Amino acid sequence: MPGSDTSFVQMSVEVTEDAALGGRLRLKQPRRGHRVGHDAILLAAACPARAGERAVDLGAGVGAAGLALALRVEGIEVVLVEVDAGLTRLAVENAQLNGLSARVNSVVLDVAAPARAFAAAGLGPESAARVLMNPPFNDPARQRASPDGRRRLAHAGSGATLPLWVKTAARLLRPRGTLTMIWRADGLADVLQALAPAFGAATVLPVHPGEEEAAIRVVVRATKASRAPLALLPGFVLNDRSGHPTAQAESVLRDGAALPLSEI
Repeated sequence: MPGSDTSFVQMSVEVTEDAALGGRLRLKQPRRGHRVGHDAILLAAACPARAGERAVDLGAGVGAAGLALALRVEGIEVVLVEVDAGLTRLAVENAQLNGLSARVNSVVLDVAAPARAFAAAGLGPESAARVLMNPPFNDPARQRASPDGRRRLAHAGSGATLPLWVKTAARLLRPRGTLTMIWRADGLADVLQALAPAFGAATVLPVHPGEEEAAIRVVVRATKASRAPLALLPGFVLNDRSGHPTAQAESVLRDGAALPLSEI
């Protein structure tokens, strides 16, 4: 059961400690605003990181995706990049809570910051083998933005947001490095357009809330400087017709199994 942590006074918000991955990952997060869900775990499960590599989690929040990746793949280094200093402090605590501080570092940095700001934080051009990200994907011009500041920051972005985040990822990645991201299913065309200048070999996994229901998310992996064509994988279904999690969903969301996108 989640419990309050009133010792974290710097944030001036109530914090809970919650379980993910069947209890193997513990996460402190604000009680109100954006809350960690399936997207972060799916993102981590799709990243094809290997021991000895560096992965960068852009817009990491409290660190859920990057920490889940570090749990799954021994021997990788993960850098969590987050613009909100309060969430970054929680990400640092979460790395400590899960015994991952030796391999997971956090920096306060806007994804839109110039290359020199990233370099000053130790994230120079072509310094990462993997980038993963869950960019804000609700356009405030078309969808109502949340009145909660942190939730709005996590979910709302203009039409320029996605291309900017992809450009940052391309700069950080070495040639043949991979970008893994999650986005709205109805925005797949925007994703492919944003990837086109620097990435190829886009592989798309549709995520369906239930059997015979339209996809609500797409998880996409793409390779920098590749010319390989698009690949569309069979869909990932979260719940069966009775509303219970599918065996496939249980294996990833509770047991920490990898998704097919993690194979390269």
